[in-house]
Amino acid sequence: MFTTRPEIRGTFGAVATTHWLASAVGMSVLERGGNAFDAAVAAGFVLQIVEPHLNGPGGEVPVILKRHDAPEPVVICGQGPFPMAATPERFAALGLKQVPGTGLLPSVVPGAFDAWMLLLRDHGSWTPRAVLEAAIGYAEEGFPVLPRVSSSILPARDFFPEEWPTSAEVWIPGGEVPRPRSRFRTPGIAATYRRILAEAEAAGADRERQIEAARDAFYRGFVAEAVDRFYRTAELMDSSGRRHGGLLRADDFARYQARVERTVSRDHAGVTVHKTGPWGQGPALLQTLALLEGYDIAGMDPAGERFVHTVVECMKLSYADREVFYGDPDASEIPLDTLLSRGYADRRRALVGEAASLDLTPGDLPGAAEAMRRILSMAGAETPVGIGHGEPTFAPLPVEWGDTVHLDVVDRWGNMVSATPSGGWLQSSPAVPGLGFSISTRGQMGWLNAGLPSDLRPGTRPRTTLTPTLVTRDGEAILAMGTPGGDQQDQWTLAVLLRRLHHGLDLQASIDLPLFTSKHFPQSFYPRTFEAGRLLVEDRLGPDAIAALERRGHRVKVEDSWSLGRVCAVGREDGFVIAAATPRLMQAYAIGR
Repeated sequence: MFTTRPEIRGTFGAVATTHWLASAVGMSVLERGGNAFDAAVAAGFVLQIVEPHLNGPGGEVPVILKRHDAPEPVVICGQGPFPMAATPERFAALGLKQVPGTGLLPSVVPGAFDAWMLLLRDHGSWTPRAVLEAAIGYAEEGFPVLPRVSSSILPARDFFPEEWPTSAEVWIPGGEVPRPRSRFRTPGIAATYRRILAEAEAAGADRERQIEAARDAFYRGFVAEAVDRFYRTAELMDSSGRRHGGLLRADDFARYQARVERTVSRDHAGVTVHKTGPWGQGPALLQTLALLEGYDIAGMDPAGERFVHTVVECMKLSYADREVFYGDPDASEIPLDTLLSRGYADRRRALVGEAASLDLTPGDLPGAAEAMRRILSMAGAETPVGIGHGEPTFAPLPVEWGDTVHLDVVDRWGNMVSATPSGGWLQSSPAVPGLGFSISTRGQMGWLNAGLPSDLRPGTRPRTTLTPTLVTRDGEAILAMGTPGGDQQDQWTLAVLLRRLHHGLDLQASIDLPLFTSKHFPQSFYPRTFEAGRLLVEDRLGPDAIAALERRGHRVKVEDSWSLGRVCAVGREDGFVIAAATPRLMQAYAIGR
């Protein structure tokens, strides 16, 4: 079949990310002797600079990695927790029914920096300076402004100077919104990273000591202190339409450390699919795979209405469980063994019919139905005010899916890594004075006193949407993949994965085929709205398939031909490294040799 690009094949290494500059930097690390983990860290820092509307230094990142010499992949959790001062009672006293989507109140500890440093220390071979030099170079010398960066700043042209002046200094210098494809600089971020490097190298020449000193500078030094000062003193507008101060403090930074965890996995079609724990939405993909094992996926047209209907209806059941059962397992008992069991999947599969369901039906576990009733009563309880609430999209501009970035790397030794950085979007919260970047607003994903595992609880992790994927066969890493897109991430990843595993398509063909997404369930971003039965499809699905889906009862909304998903992937096959990246948005790139 025709593909927009070739599937990249080689023997040395490959990188796929959501921005061509990050891919080029990652590949340059491999060429200069670094391994996949060095390349991932360098590419991750570059993505903070060149896609600032989708992630930043104050964000978070989950990472799944497989060392060639390790028996199993592992997860590095770079999702920071709620501040200790963030309690449901505190928000209720402010008259809020939901955690706002923007401003200071929804901020959580930014976990990305510590996660990248932990990956570098334990699995990489380069120094902090070596992995940061490209990002600092683009921040100081300039990078090309993506059209979506401009369209993210444009609606804030008046808001930033009036309400978030520190953000105006960074993103509207001289009062001018940066033009698409112009050269733009973020010297404040460069200065912050240069100061971190200075403190790291003052610790001596030892690489690990430098990494630990860099972590201290961020979490127990000047970065944490700058955030503390700003969040204690500022009262700024947020999506509630009122001005509030922040709850994040230096003590929250000081007690935080990224952590290594086991993956959650499921065997499927001869491989093992690995995801993060239920503090992310990743297990929903595994639950859906269990449901789909009752169908002849290989016998379905991978871009046909039967394939779309079956996948979407199974995802509705998995996502209903996500809403009711998922959260930080440190704070709640998550019945993951049950949710991933064959018997449970068999019972749930019986609910899938020929017609589209308009219900949100969690599993038959005690209290689940009542929990869903509470969720539906709270969803959309507030009307957002101002810019940038929820996912980083802006009205009246067309809604563009994508709230983050993604990267995958494989090297010649067989090391493989998949990471989905996010948070600290330029439009999510005001830039911190002296640092030049914003802090993650992932706290908006916590419910207030709902009696759910995903409730806001001080010191626990919000249930994130970030969900990289890594696949092994017989203990060897064969595929790493993922996409931006909030609640849509595992929907798009799943479609591509099924086409790869069941239809034997190459990575690029699997990505290029039309994609689709359900908006049936409550979205994780403020104000947590949903549209029962809503199904978005790319028009390339074709009029016959679209009409057939409508006859099944799906409330179909037809999107542009190349508008859904930003899937990237790398892998290993038949002695080759392989890679592919979506043509959508015309910026993701796969490189390899």
